[in-house]
Amino acid sequence: MPTLQDVTTRARKGSLDPVYVLVGTERLLIERAVDAVRKAVDEMGAPGFNIEIFDGKGLEAAVAISAARTLPMMADKRLVLIRRLDAMTPTEQNHLAEYLKDPSDTACMVMTADKLDGRSKLGKAAKKAVCLIDAKPLRGRELREFIRAEATARDHNIAPQAVETLLDAVGDDLAAIDDAMERLSLFVGAGQRIDADAVMRCVTRIRVESIWSLVDAIGLKDRRKGIAAAQSLLDDREPPLRLLAMVARQLRIVARMREALSEGLRPQEAAKRAGAPPFKASDLTESARRFTADSLGRAFTLIAETDRALKGSKRPPDVILQDAVLELCADGP
Repeated sequence: MPTLQDVTTRARKGSLDPVYVLVGTERLLIERAVDAVRKAVDEMGAPGFNIEIFDGKGLEAAVAISAARTLPMMADKRLVLIRRLDAMTPTEQNHLAEYLKDPSDTACMVMTADKLDGRSKLGKAAKKAVCLIDAKPLRGRELREFIRAEATARDHNIAPQAVETLLDAVGDDLAAIDDAMERLSLFVGAGQRIDADAVMRCVTRIRVESIWSLVDAIGLKDRRKGIAAAQSLLDDREPPLRLLAMVARQLRIVARMREALSEGLRPQEAAKRAGAPPFKASDLTESARRFTADSLGRAFTLIAETDRALKGSKRPPDVILQDAVLELCADGP
């Protein structure tokens, strides 16, 4: 199955498939792929004349299919872009599934959606046509590889500790990472190495400090401090699911720090082992002392339950997150 990067790379070389179904919430990568396809079509001739864009809400599949089967103007291909595919009715999606069996060879139809039922007729047809591309959020190694690739694309080498410091500062939001890399590139200068000091001096740390305040409140079992920290982040319009992911990440760092310290490592070395910047060594040492193995285990279990609730419950997400904070701080003041 091709990846979003495959689509982008091939499109930049002028190679396009008849259909792409891009499904997931990683909007930055989806938009980069769409932009690459759009530029490829424009470069085939008559820029702007062979691109039609539709919104899925209320869209009749026949309209998009007709556009795809219309011959391009002074070019090899047309681009038919359907955004919010998941807003189309199941019946109209079924018509698109039929199109996938015999797509036009003079068009590139790109459909984007946050979700698509793999059991649906369209989902099955997209899989069979090998045009269904997963745009799920990057995690772990993939996320770090993305940061390194962003640095390389801007002609920079980035230090491993700078990667971790950047993640600490902005989390796993690719748009925020992209913006931070642009600022870092200008800050260090053309061709210069990006180190942790540059990240600390250039990238704002307000959000991560608020996250640590929340983690500290959990460690102290301080409900008032915990709710205040959570509310502050929610007031900044941080999505509850993302906040939960960041809290989970910080607690994983605490767990690794606790393990490293138990092996006799010095705080600075333990922080490095835990994947945290050196300046957090002192705070992490204190956090590691507050959390027991049992309390961390209970915290991760609750985080997993809250994650499921945020993705499937009809309750307001901010209420779900606040309830989780209260439970994580149970038996406190």
